Amino acid sequence: MHPGSMGPCREIAQEGIRIPPVKLVHAGKMDAQVMAILLANVRTPREREGDLTAQLGACRTGIARMRELMERFGPPRLSHGVNAMLEGSERLMRGVLAGLPEGQWSAEDFLDDDGVHPAPIGIRVCVRIDPKRKRAVVDFTGTDKQVAGNINAVYAITWSAVFYVFRCLLPAEAVATAGLMRPVRVIAQEGTVVNAMAPAAVAGGNVETSQRIVDTLLRALSHAIPERIPAASAGTMNNLTIGGIDPRPRADDGNPYTYYETIAGGLGGSPQSGGASGHHAHMTNSLNTPVEALEYAYPFRVVRYALRKGSGGEGLHRGGDGVMREIELLGDAQVTILADRRTTRPWGLRGGEDGAAGRTILSRERRIENSEEETLPGKCTREVPAGTRLRIESPGGGGWGEKSKKSAAEPPKSVNRLKNQGA
Repeated sequence: MHPGSMGPCREIAQEGIRIPPVKLVHAGKMDAQVMAILLANVRTPREREGDLTAQLGACRTGIARMRELMERFGPPRLSHGVNAMLEGSERLMRGVLAGLPEGQWSAEDFLDDDGVHPAPIGIRVCVRIDPKRKRAVVDFTGTDKQVAGNINAVYAITWSAVFYVFRCLLPAEAVATAGLMRPVRVIAQEGTVVNAMAPAAVAGGNVETSQRIVDTLLRALSHAIPERIPAASAGTMNNLTIGGIDPRPRADDGNPYTYYETIAGGLGGSPQSGGASGHHAHMTNSLNTPVEALEYAYPFRVVRYALRKGSGGEGLHRGGDGVMREIELLGDAQVTILADRRTTRPWGLRGGEDGAAGRTILSRERRIENSEEETLPGKCTREVPAGTRLRIESPGGGGWGEKSKKSAAEPPKSVNRLKNQGA
């Protein structure tokens, strides 16, 4: 329905083709009919064919490496090694849980809205963490029901967010296997935004609700281990998708394009240091697209790309600043933004101030000083003409601690000790 599949859909059928488990390769040979069906349902079939064939190449490499392991160690020894890794991860997690103080810790946080209906007080994510005897129950009872828009998360996304947060409690060198979650039980009621049922739209659950689940879990853990938990980071991936026909005179002119990028924000200040600026945090693994590559591949001109100074929350350890990224579109296009923390803000901890909320601004004239600006909702899609400028100002991180307690002689720091561990 929208280029990039991130628009404000109301049901999963509007979000794109759904592919059940089917074989793309039989006995080493590509099934041309299955490939043809897939490529007929996307806007940029050549790119997607390249993606799929690259993934097949990666699978073949994986097969070769697994065969090498089997030949080197034999099935019994290899199986024993895998089980040892799983059990080692489980022991590490049980050790962490045993070290937590007794008690139950609860927290709540809110998504701005679902992009379809307004939400006066936001959409609530609620969690209670109850560790007992080297085990933990993570209970999302009290979270709001699934909504009309696409920010519903399926259970697997919620489980993954819990995995990520508890993984962050372990040393950086710990192996991230499924054994980590053996002592952790996740309760998420069906029909809620953290365990949505069909036919709910779910694209935003992966990229936005997962972030809010992480924020809520960290806020709950801040009551148990305040010396380890940072303030909230940006809390949104700022998903930007743009689609249209490339108007530039090139050998392949007239080709449709779809651009998708997530925009970094500020990290929350921590008990040890200030938050880093312009980073992707928590449930994302994106890197920014270099300006030169972006302008070569797409009909865009990057007008501005900089840190959003002053967007991090003040505190003893200040939150990191978000990013300002402004793009001029050289052709007519459909622009879709799927973002959050536009009305809610990344929270501070221990007296630290909240980070600034994000903004998305459309300017419909080429000359910005004479333009008519429109502040877009956090989740929307627009048809815009050539010459339109789009500016995303991502949220800053929350501050940690009361600023008045900071020593004037203390040098500023910019590294958050509880950063994304590769989730």
